[in-house]
Amino acid sequence: MYILLSSIFIFLYFKNEIILLSFLRLRKEDFPGAKKWLDKIKNPEASLIRKQQGYYNYLNGLMVSQTNMNEAEKYFKKAVSLGLSMDTDMAMAKLNLAGIAMSKNRKREAQALLTEAKKLDKHNMLDNQMKMMKDQMKKAGQPQQQFGRASRGGRR
Repeated sequence: MYILLSSIFIFLYFKNEIILLSFLRLRKEDFPGAKKWLDKIKNPEASLIRKQQGYYNYLNGLMVSQTNMNEAEKYFKKAVSLGLSMDTDMAMAKLNLAGIAMSKNRKREAQALLTEAKKLDKHNMLDNQMKMMKDQMKKAGQPQQQFGRASRGGRR
């Protein structure tokens, strides 16, 4: 019984309960609910340990990425620099950063982040997203076909 109680306190120390509740809301795609829970953390630098701050920024980045890519990039970079406990979460953060970099025409940075994400995704959970991202990068690198008047004749 004592082991169970002590394990709950240890778990809550490393995973803040507000962040856990926010994760649950996010899994249900309830972005306003997740934001409401995260907003309850007034000063994340003072009230959270380093890894918790990483997850705080990671969750904010996921929510903000729907509306503001520049702000999402800041959150994801901060989350990566602070660190995340699970490799899959770190891979997801880097995959999001790769998508943002690609949308800003920073192809080298996007390719490097995609490679790092691939190394971190040991269980291939993000395999489909990475394939889609690589396909988009290939399409972006191809020359665009010109439509219009051609000098070779054709219909006039």
